[in-house]
Amino acid sequence: MSAENKAIIRRLYGEVWNGRRLDLISEIISPSHALHDNNASDSSIGPEAYKTQVIRFLSGFPDLRFSIDDMVAEDEKLVVSWNIAGTHRGEFMGIPATNKKMSVDGITINHIANGKIIDSYINWDALGMLQQLGLAPALGQLKGAIAR
Repeated sequence: MSAENKAIIRRLYGEVWNGRRLDLISEIISPSHALHDNNASDSSIGPEAYKTQVIRFLSGFPDLRFSIDDMVAEDEKLVVSWNIAGTHRGEFMGIPATNKKMSVDGITINHIANGKIIDSYINWDALGMLQQLGLAPALGQLKGAIAR
């Protein structure tokens, strides 16, 4: 089962994200899929919600690329360590384009059953992305009362 699940994840990142094949999302993401991402505030159930997330990132970072660093599978769980990189050329989550490059790491724990992703728990470096875009100071650069 782990080989099949790894193929599903490779297809998600390779064909959907990197290949811009949004039409494949409903083949990979379950209708009941729940996307758990602390950095997202909107509805996260089903393929359309996942598609909204993909569009959000691709609109802000048109050259966005996903790379898989590592995958670990056990039973119906598959953990992916990944990196995204791109140039902030469009609006992203209310932030106007900065034209700066960013590269951040993340980890997703996927629950896969019957050939579809049922749940995804995502943790990624949103603060690091904001720092690279010049929208947040590096933690060592804080000044004033906060840094004391």
